[in-house]
Amino acid sequence: MSRDSASRRMPVILSFIFGMMLTIMPLPDAVAAFRPDWLAMLVIFWAMQLPRTWSVGTAWIVGIVLDASQGTLLGQHALALCCVAFITVRFHLLMRVFPVPQLTASVLPILAVYQFLLFWINGVAGVDAPSIAYWGPVISGTLLWPVMMIFLSGLRYRTRSG
Repeated sequence: MSRDSASRRMPVILSFIFGMMLTIMPLPDAVAAFRPDWLAMLVIFWAMQLPRTWSVGTAWIVGIVLDASQGTLLGQHALALCCVAFITVRFHLLMRVFPVPQLTASVLPILAVYQFLLFWINGVAGVDAPSIAYWGPVISGTLLWPVMMIFLSGLRYRTRSG
């Protein structure tokens, strides 16, 4: 791997590490149900911006690490993140030209698919959780998406240009 290639990959890897830290950080019970799906949003962003480098394989690795860190069923988040990455890569050419409000509206159903898959797997496994634990992150993630996208776009531009 050349130095230039490593310098281009480093912001993505650091963003996933930071997203993992935000995901496993303890929060008070009152706001824990509205914790955004940081890693799902990062998978959406990087799969949309760099689909040949960061897509389904990356989502699988990130999901397995997330499953191991949270102690959930092994492969649960990996499967859900792979579906998110597949949907994003499939429609990335359309999504990249959307204005921010329309892109935010298209991220909402992708985050809903992610949470629905987690809900379905937990239902099959017999894990009970309140419905706010599934749909709270969709709402908060959709509201935070424009800020996160603008920040990561600026980060990507700065690392690419200089």
